[in-house]
Amino acid sequence: MNLYQVILKPLVTEKGVDKKENERTLCFQVAAGANKTQVKAAVEKLFKVKVEEVRTANFEGKLRRRGKFAGYRSEWKKAYVRLKADQKVPEFAEI
Repeated sequence: MNLYQVILKPLVTEKGVDKKENERTLCFQVAAGANKTQVKAAVEKLFKVKVEEVRTANFEGKLRRRGKFAGYRSEWKKAYVRLKADQKVPEFAEI
């Protein structure tokens, strides 16, 4: 799995931007099969920073209905990546 398959997209939400500014933590949607070491290596190579810690969370697909039709959203995985103290936070999430 190459690094562009590991990190799917950055998550730009109020909570994510707040974590980025206050805790030096970036939020990404990552591939469901990616582990923490793959996420760490991909972030370090893409953004040229040093990573201190990676935390991941799996989200189950929710049931959604449209009239009489029902289906499930896709399951996905989120990664919180905390940078080391001396690293500059990349500015990809400008609001």
